[in-house]
Amino acid sequence: MSANSRLTIAAHALAWIGLYRRQGHEVATSEQIASSVNTNPVVIRRLLGDLRRAGLVESRRGVGAGWSLARDLESMTLLDVYEAVEPGPLFALHRATPDQECVVGYGIQPAMQRIYDGIEETLRRELAHVTLKDVLQDVLAAPR
Repeated sequence: MSANSRLTIAAHALAWIGLYRRQGHEVATSEQIASSVNTNPVVIRRLLGDLRRAGLVESRRGVGAGWSLARDLESMTLLDVYEAVEPGPLFALHRATPDQECVVGYGIQPAMQRIYDGIEETLRRELAHVTLKDVLQDVLAAPR
């Protein structure tokens, strides 16, 4: 199983747009952002589409087309970003109902659901405490 990187890439894109705006630019292109992420611009456009639907970025078409922040970085938390790009639960249960005649099959889903609910609650609480401004500050403070 591979880890999901959507939250990381979305935070990267938002921090990049925020820095680009600090440098005096109004909009950033998906190609510019994709270059920093080292991915295809289509991947960035899809992710930015999710962020736009969540009200975190705006897009412009035509001359001067590109992406800009819809809110300041200090008003966006990692929880906002997580909810925009990860619509489902963090963990999933079985796709098919386990054997209800088996003691483990009967009890595994409620047991795991309680654990997963606790983990998800902790994750959400931690993500809510970190703004994208915090992320950008940490990025800029990283030693090169």
